[in-house]
Amino acid sequence: MLGLALRNLPVGTAYAVWVGIGAAGVTIAGIVIYGEPLSLRLTCIAAILAGVIGLRIIEA
Repeated sequence: MLGLALRNLPVGTAYAVWVGIGAAGVTIAGIVIYGEPLSLRLTCIAAILAGVIGLRIIEA
């Protein structure tokens, strides 16, 4: 999937999206499957997503 994304996105943006999806996915899995407390986790996921969106806007 990363290879497909690289066809349309610069490497930095594509990698940031890839890492952001992985980090958010693992965090959400930990919350849902293992019952980890939410605390600041959702805020951190939102910050990652905002950064990825910001990179995409700057690249456009």
